[in-house]
Amino acid sequence: MCAKRREGRRSVANAEHGVRGSVATDTETRAGTARIVLWVIVAALAVRQMAVVLRQPPGERLTDLETWTGENGVLRVTGSLYDTDRFTGTPFAGLVLKPLGAAAEEALGIAWTTVSLLLVVALGIVVARALPSPVGRRTALFAAPAAIALLMVSLPVRNALHLGQTSILPVLLVLVGLLAVRDHRAQGVLVGIAAALQPPVLLFAVLLWLTGRRRAALTGGATFALLTAVAWAAMPHDSWTYWIHHVAGAGLGERPDGLANQSLHGALLRLGLEGPLEITVLLVLAAAVAVTGLRRAARYARDGQLLLAVSVTGCVAVVVSPTTWQHQLLWVLLAVVGRVGKRASDRLVWPAVVVLVLTLPGTMLLPNMAALHPVRDNVVLLAALGAACAVPFLPRTSPYWLEPVPTDYARPVPARWSRVPLLPFWRRVLTRPNLLLELLLIRVVYSAYAKVRLAARAGRPTAEEHGRQVHSLERWLHIDVEHWFNHQVAGIGWMRDFFDYYYSTFHFIIPLTILGVLYVRRPADYRWARSTIGFATLLALVGFWLYPLAPPRLMPGLGFIDTVHGVQDFSQPDYGTLTSVTNQYAAMPSLHFGWSLWCGLMILMLAPKAWMKPLGLLHPLFTICAIVGTGNHWVLDAAGGAFVVSLGFLLTHVLAGPRRLLRPEGDGTPVAGSAEPPPADARPLAGSVGGTAASAGAGTARE
Repeated sequence: MCAKRREGRRSVANAEHGVRGSVATDTETRAGTARIVLWVIVAALAVRQMAVVLRQPPGERLTDLETWTGENGVLRVTGSLYDTDRFTGTPFAGLVLKPLGAAAEEALGIAWTTVSLLLVVALGIVVARALPSPVGRRTALFAAPAAIALLMVSLPVRNALHLGQTSILPVLLVLVGLLAVRDHRAQGVLVGIAAALQPPVLLFAVLLWLTGRRRAALTGGATFALLTAVAWAAMPHDSWTYWIHHVAGAGLGERPDGLANQSLHGALLRLGLEGPLEITVLLVLAAAVAVTGLRRAARYARDGQLLLAVSVTGCVAVVVSPTTWQHQLLWVLLAVVGRVGKRASDRLVWPAVVVLVLTLPGTMLLPNMAALHPVRDNVVLLAALGAACAVPFLPRTSPYWLEPVPTDYARPVPARWSRVPLLPFWRRVLTRPNLLLELLLIRVVYSAYAKVRLAARAGRPTAEEHGRQVHSLERWLHIDVEHWFNHQVAGIGWMRDFFDYYYSTFHFIIPLTILGVLYVRRPADYRWARSTIGFATLLALVGFWLYPLAPPRLMPGLGFIDTVHGVQDFSQPDYGTLTSVTNQYAAMPSLHFGWSLWCGLMILMLAPKAWMKPLGLLHPLFTICAIVGTGNHWVLDAAGGAFVVSLGFLLTHVLAGPRRLLRPEGDGTPVAGSAEPPPADARPLAGSVGGTAASAGAGTARE
C-alpha cells in the first residue's frame, strides 16, 4: 500500500513537472520568436535607411561630404574645408576624412552608409549591455534589437545618414570608453578622440574627474589637445578658420537662430535676444546647466546608473554648445533609460516623451498655435534641459525602483460572446491615466491621421466618378435632398451663417470637451470612450484611401453652392479652397457626422440627468444639417460616418468588454465607472479576472 502511495505521489509530481516544463518551453519559444521578429525588423529598417540614402540623386545625399566632391565625381582634398558652410566638423575630422579622397562618389556613398549603419548596430548593443542591473531575462533578450530599431528610426541617425556626418562615432567612442573599457588610460584616450571630433564631448572628461577617474580625465584632455595640435600642424589655415574665425565652429552651418540649432544659444536668438545681452544670459544659464547637470550625472554614476550619467552629460553638452544640429542629439535619446515615477502607470510617460521628441517633428507633437510656438520650436532642447537638470530620475536604492505602485485595473462584465477572448493588455484602469501621456497620444494620433488623410489622393476624375455613383444611388433611394436643402440654407442669411459657423467650429470642440469631462469625472469610462472614437477615426482613414469622393460642392454641373469656402473655379485642375493643405476628396465616410454621433451617444449613455440625454442628440442633428446644407457631404457620407462609429463601438466591446463594470466586491451588479478607485480591501482577489490582470501588470512593471 505504501509503495502504491509513493508511486502515486511520484506520478503526480512528474505530471506537475511536465506541465511546468511545457509552459516554460512555450514561454521560451514565444520569447525566441519575438526576438527573431525584432531582429528582422532591425534588418528591414537598415535596408530601408540605406535605400533611402542611395536613391537620392548625388546632389541631395551625403550633402556635408559633397564639399569634397570634385569636377570628375572623385573626392577632392585640395583647398579649404570651410570654403562652403556645409562642412561643420573639426579640422581633425577633416584630417581623418582625407584618406577618402581616393574614393569614387558612388562607392563612397555605399561604404559610408554601410559603416554608419554598423556603428548604429554597435551603439545599440553597447547600450543594451549597459542597462542598470538587475536586468530581467526578457529585457536582456529584447534590449539590443529594440535599442537598434529605436536608433534607426530616430531623427539624429536619419539626419546623420542623409548628411554623411560623423556624429554617431563620437557617441560610440564615449559609450565604449565609459561603459565597456576598464583601463582608465584607454577610457581617456577614447573620450579625447571623441572630443577631437566633437568638442562639446570634452565635458565627459569632467564627468570622469567627478567620479574619481582623474587619470582618465587628464588623459582625455591631453589626447584632445594632442590631436587638435596635430590637425593644426597639418592644416593651419583650416584650424585658424575653425577655432578662431568661426569661434570653435559656432559660425559654420546654417543660421544659428534656425530651428535646426537646438542649443540654448539658438533658443535665445529665436526669442529675440542678441548682442552682449544674449551672450551674458547664455553664459550665466550655460554655467548653471553645466554645474547642475554634471553634479546630477556624477550622482547617477555613483548610483550604478552609468548609462544615465552618460546621457545626462551628453544633454548638458547639447544645451551649452553654441550650435547643436539635429545629427548631434543622440545623447537625448539615451535618456530613455531613466526611470521616473512611483506608480506603474506613470513609468511610460518619460520614455514616451523622449521617443516621440526624438522620432517625430515638433509640428506633430503640438498644435499650430502661436502661443505654443516657443515650446514647439525648442521641444528637443526642453527635453535635453529636463534630462540634465529637472527630471527626477529614481535612484536604484528607491523602494519603487523594481516594484512601483501597481495599477488598479477594473473588473469588466463578462462579454456576451464567450468565445471571443478579451485582450489582457486592453484593461481599463479605475484611476485617471497620466494626462501628459494622453495629450501626447491624442496629438500624435491626430497628426498621423491628418497626414494619412492628406496622402489618400486618387485624382479629380476618380473622385468625381465616385460622386456621380453616390448621387445616382441616392436618387434611386429617393434621399437626394442635398441640392434642395443646400439652396434653402444659402437663401436664408441667418441659417447660412449658423450652419457655416457650426460646421467649422464644433467639429473638434465638443468631442474634446466630452473627453475632458470623462477624464475628470469618470476615469473608468474614459479609456473605453477614447478607444471607440479612435477606432472609428482609423476606420475612416481606410474609407478615405479606398473610396475618394468629391463632395457636392466640388461636383461640376450639379449647381451646388459652397457656403463655407466660396465660389469654386471648376476650370482649374486643382480647384477648391485649401486643396493644397487638406484632402478635399476625403468625404466618405463623414467624420463630421461620425464624431457628432459619437458625442450624442456618449451624452445619451453617461449624462447624469435625464433631461441632458435627449439634448445630446441635438448635436448630430445639427451636424448633419450643417454638412448637407453647406454642400460639404452627401447624405450617404453621414451613413458611412455612422457605420464606422458603430464598428468603433464593436471593436472596443470585443477588445475590452462592455462599458459597465462589476462592483469591486464582485457581487455581480453592473456599475458605471466612478471617479475614484475602490478601497484597497475591496479590490478583486488574485484569482479573479481583475486580480490576475493587476498581478500581470505588476509583474511586467517589475520586469
